[in-house]
Amino acid sequence: MTVFDKPKSLTDAPLHYCPGCTHGIIHRLVAEAIDELGIEGRTIGIAPVGCSVMAYNYFTVDMVQAAHGRAPAVATGVKRADPSKIVFTYQGDGDLASIGTCETVHAAARGENITIIFVNNAIYGMTGGQMAPTSLPGQITQTSPYGRDVATQGYPVKVCEMLSQLDGAGYLERVAVNNVKNIKNAKKAILKAFKNQVEGKGFSLIEVVSTCPTNWGLTPEKALEWLNDNMLPYYPLGVYKDKFAEEAAK
Repeated sequence: MTVFDKPKSLTDAPLHYCPGCTHGIIHRLVAEAIDELGIEGRTIGIAPVGCSVMAYNYFTVDMVQAAHGRAPAVATGVKRADPSKIVFTYQGDGDLASIGTCETVHAAARGENITIIFVNNAIYGMTGGQMAPTSLPGQITQTSPYGRDVATQGYPVKVCEMLSQLDGAGYLERVAVNNVKNIKNAKKAILKAFKNQVEGKGFSLIEVVSTCPTNWGLTPEKALEWLNDNMLPYYPLGVYKDKFAEEAAK
């Protein structure tokens, strides 16, 4: 009897990610949501620039490659051209919270009926470990070898908190994939974000706090500990806005 199997919406392509990277877990959760909602045939994913640039190799849905940071703008165009499609972006922090800040903020402000999966590992992964908009105060990276100095380099961008102030943003939740309990919660949030779009409700973004063992200079096990001890206190998990639930409760 099969008790655990690969989601239909994932291809058989071997993942290219580093050992201990949690992109693979997040890919699976996205694919499971697509399968459970039965939307594989009408889903279009927007691939970013970053470690997950080759996301188009891993999902069995149609995929579009966007320029760095422009995935929300591309998703907006695809969704408006054919509102029957279910459109999601899959983006890292360098893509979404740096060069793509404008596209992200304005897609949320407009309340576009799209789903964004935002992976926050507090560093630029693909390009060698530079400081990202989400790097923590004091965090050592390739471009902050003495630690992020907030006096000269500013504070990290807290995406869920920032977008929660926009009237157009509908559902914002921050989750993590560092243990079984958090993975289950992440699955529920991602499924809900896709369901919101299926029901035509509007803009949803799920921020997933993730690891980058290679560029953090840690083993996979130690990276999970570092995430728990350092990232989660600065990026608390939880729902930051659920306008749709509030409207339904009225």
